[in-house]
Amino acid sequence: MAYAPMTARSRDEAHRTATPLELFFDLCFVVAVAQAGRQLVHALAEGHVGAGITGYLFVFFGLWWAWMNFTWFASAYDIDDVPYRVATLVQIAGVLVYSAGIPRAFNDNDWTVAVIGYVVMRLALTAQWLRAAAGETGAARRCALTYAAGLVLCQAGWVALLWAPEGSRRWLFLVLVAAELLVPVVAERRHQTNWHPHHIAERYGLFTVIVLGETIAASTVAVQSAIDEHEALDVLLPIAAGGLLLVFAAWWIYFAVPAHDRLGSNREAIPWGYGHYVIFAAAAAIGAGIEVVVEHAVGKAHISTLSANLSVSVPAATFLAFVWLLHSRHFKRGPAQQAVLPTAAAAILACAWTGTYAVLWAGLVAAAAVATGVTLVHRTRSEGVKRQEEVRS
Repeated sequence: MAYAPMTARSRDEAHRTATPLELFFDLCFVVAVAQAGRQLVHALAEGHVGAGITGYLFVFFGLWWAWMNFTWFASAYDIDDVPYRVATLVQIAGVLVYSAGIPRAFNDNDWTVAVIGYVVMRLALTAQWLRAAAGETGAARRCALTYAAGLVLCQAGWVALLWAPEGSRRWLFLVLVAAELLVPVVAERRHQTNWHPHHIAERYGLFTVIVLGETIAASTVAVQSAIDEHEALDVLLPIAAGGLLLVFAAWWIYFAVPAHDRLGSNREAIPWGYGHYVIFAAAAAIGAGIEVVVEHAVGKAHISTLSANLSVSVPAATFLAFVWLLHSRHFKRGPAQQAVLPTAAAAILACAWTGTYAVLWAGLVAAAAVATGVTLVHRTRSEGVKRQEEVRS
């Protein structure tokens, strides 16, 4: 059976939306997100802050980078035929293997299973790029071949990492991360792939929603378990309420502006896409932090109240700050609107020093930031309408 060649889709394609296969892909990646969050909870609850954060950021990079590479490739070349679907399903299998290896990588610095899963994902994507190269000519073909070559070289580096001395693996990991990040920059220096701005913005938004949903699920399970085991509803209710307000506010703030309007070329899109590593990692870490606070409230976490509170306030503040940095600030009008999210991020961080009600205070600050932002935008629009009416009269 012959299949049509893989050629780039149009950047101007109307009604370009996420496919059911892409949504399935995202949901399977959340398994790995949940594993990373679970390991972060255990590390923070035991007071292993440095090792916990480092391990979390490392394992999160692998799953985020594989997700991101597939997303941008699919935006340009998704033809939804049988070979494309099979290659995508192989990548899903790879992330499930990667997920199974997260505990060993996190706790024992043993990356064997994680690297196997990662290589499976990347080799499937390499096959996709080679297929794209076969259907292209000129600069587009060279771009696709450069992607494939870069992927192969990086995967050889990850495999070699397994034989490196254990003490040097974390430093070599950073070198390989830098190499991975350079592949798109080098591949697209003379030819930009035909990724679709609206589709990319939607894909990132959907993954943000899924990660926030995982945060709610993890927090709910933690609160429920604590209630069942300790019957401490009066202590846990403020934590649950504050956590819910944080997640609601995070969703509202992220989707307050149309991100696709900023994605005109790689010059804007690459920093925006790369910066979402922090947004996604912070969103998932909010749920882990709430779990830590719950465990501290019932006496299961061996850390101080301040340390427990910081496990929520730091990722929540980071999320707000990076959403503002990557796209919200480009749509704000005037110093008052610009100041809302940075001020809220600083205030949420300060809430860590408010004791046992820190999560509730942080949630209230986030809710106030949403209310203030909505009010300022409405006021600006009303003033604009009023000025137009005065000009007409």
